Amino acid sequence: MTEKFLIGTYTKKSSEGIYELSLDADKLSDLKLVAKVGNPTYVTQSNDNRIYAVDKDASGKGGAIALDGSQRPATEINKVIEENTNPAYITVDENRQLVYTANYHTGEVKVYHIGDDGELNFVDKVVHEGSVGPRPEQQNGAHPHYADLTPDNRLAVVDLGQDRVYIYDVTDNGKLTEVSRLDMEAGFGPRHIVFDADKQVAYLAGELSSKLAVLNYDADKGALSAKQTISTIPDDWTEHNGAAAIRMSKDGKFIYLSNRGHNSLAVFESDDDANVKLIQLISTEGDFPRDFNFNGDESLVICLNQNTNNATLYSRNADNGKLTIIQKDFTVPEGVCVAPEK
Repeated sequence: MTEKFLIGTYTKKSSEGIYELSLDADKLSDLKLVAKVGNPTYVTQSNDNRIYAVDKDASGKGGAIALDGSQRPATEINKVIEENTNPAYITVDENRQLVYTANYHTGEVKVYHIGDDGELNFVDKVVHEGSVGPRPEQQNGAHPHYADLTPDNRLAVVDLGQDRVYIYDVTDNGKLTEVSRLDMEAGFGPRHIVFDADKQVAYLAGELSSKLAVLNYDADKGALSAKQTISTIPDDWTEHNGAAAIRMSKDGKFIYLSNRGHNSLAVFESDDDANVKLIQLISTEGDFPRDFNFNGDESLVICLNQNTNNATLYSRNADNGKLTIIQKDFTVPEGVCVAPEK
C-alpha cells in the first residue's frame, strides 16, 4: 500500500514550496510539487482535504495559506498575510473548525476559523511579551514555537524565548483564555511538546538545552509540573546542537527526538510511570534534521535533513523502539516538516 506525506520546506535555495512524497514497499519515491508557497516550513491537512501551511510573500510578510488538497497542483482557497514574517507552526482543530499558528518572531499565537469553503478567517490572538531566558536566542523577546491541542482540547503553547509552556482554554468560537503557565529552567529553550493522556504526562523538547523534560499534566487544573529532565546528546558532545522535533509512539512506550548538530535521532524508553531513559542515538545520515514522522502503522520513520536536502528512512522495532536505517539518499529540497496525508 502506498502512503503519501506532505513536505514543508524553506524556499531559500532550490525548493519551490510544498511537496508530496510516496512511501511504498519500504522505499521513498515520487517527490512531487504540490503548491508553490513561500517558506511553507510547517504544513498540516484537515479531514476535508484542505491543506493549511505557513506562508511568506515576496515582500517578506507572512501568515497562513489555505489550499484545496483534492487536486494536484493544489489550488489556493485564500491566504491571510498579516505579519512581518511567517509563523513557525500551524495545526487544525477539527472539533471547533479552527486553525492555530505560532509565530516565533512576533511573539503571537493566532486563531482562525475555517469557513464553509475551507477559507481562513481571523478570530483571536494572544501576544507573549518579554523574555526571561539567558541564551542569546532569547534576548530579543518571546518566541512561541508551537501551539497545538492537549488531550482534553485545551491549547498548549510552547515559548522558547520565555522558557515557558502555557495552557489556554479555547471557546467554541476560538477565543483564548490563559489557564496556567510553567516556567522551565533558565535556558531550556522549549520547542515542541507531545502528550500522553494515559500516563497524564507531556514530553517537552528543549532546543537550546538539548534536553527532554517529562512533565506531569493535571487535566482538572489544566496545569503542568516538572517530573524529570534528561539529555538528548552524549555527555562528551561539545559542538553546537539544537533539539528539534519530538514524537511519541501510539503505545506511549517510546519517545523520539531529533538533534540538529549531533545529527541524530534520540530514542527514549518510557516506563509505566513515565520515567524515561535514552536507549539509542542513530545518525540521520545528513545535516540539520528538522522534522521526522511515523508511517501509519509506525513500522517506519521518515526524517528530513534540511541542509543536505535528503530524507532518511528507518524501520522501527515496535518491541524495543529502536531504529534501523533502510534508505538514506532520497532527495528532498530544504525539508523542514513531514506530515502524513489523511
